[in-house]
Amino acid sequence: MLEVREITKEYNRRAVVDHVSFTIERGEVLGYLGPNGSGKSTTVRMLTGLLGPTSGEVLYGGRPIREDLIAYKRVLGYVPEEPFLYPYLSGREYLQLAGRLRCLPERAAGEKIDALLQLFSMYEHRFSTIGSYSKGMKQKILLAAALLHNPELIIFDEPLSGLDVTAALVFRNLIRALAREGKMILYSSHVLEVVEKVSRRVLILRRGKVGAHDSVEHLRALLSSPSLEDVFAQVAVQEDTEKLAGDMISVMRG
Repeated sequence: MLEVREITKEYNRRAVVDHVSFTIERGEVLGYLGPNGSGKSTTVRMLTGLLGPTSGEVLYGGRPIREDLIAYKRVLGYVPEEPFLYPYLSGREYLQLAGRLRCLPERAAGEKIDALLQLFSMYEHRFSTIGSYSKGMKQKILLAAALLHNPELIIFDEPLSGLDVTAALVFRNLIRALAREGKMILYSSHVLEVVEKVSRRVLILRRGKVGAHDSVEHLRALLSSPSLEDVFAQVAVQEDTEKLAGDMISVMRG
């Protein structure tokens, strides 16, 4: 189990993440939502060990992750929002590097790499440099790298970025299959329709604090909302979005 206890992250004495707590059990997908600037990305960086919290702690299997970050990262798969990849490596070379960093046996890693490249429709591009890839192709390489070592905990930060419709549908089914395998998944995204379909629970941040944390069904019933999008609008959105859109049209007209 991943357990997040009252984590806070401050910059210049201002809390961008403010006493956030949640757990993720095996076989569970937690949708992690919030507007831009709500603290989602900062939370993800703390969960991956890239940032230390100002206060609070992240535990995996009952132990603080910072006691042994190397051991924790062996069971962690992470797909970041931005595809920071080595542009002069080929897709296959990058995955080979990921396998070596995970201490996977060379032969077994090679077989898994080729199989994943086939499944992600990237095999014919395996020797092309990453710098020549489209954004969606880079995203597929990131997804393959995150799954290569069969992690127990997977963090997806805007994983659909750049993917075409077919790849997005495959990914949606992949999330469900990973949960059935007993993986723990945190899914941070702005694509609320997908989050609603794959998540058992959602947590919605509002200015760094937990605005809501419950099952999608209970939140919809509680707020009398037909969809997660409407729940999100009530909990996290500060502005009158319809008025804002009208004001923009007025400015355009002069």
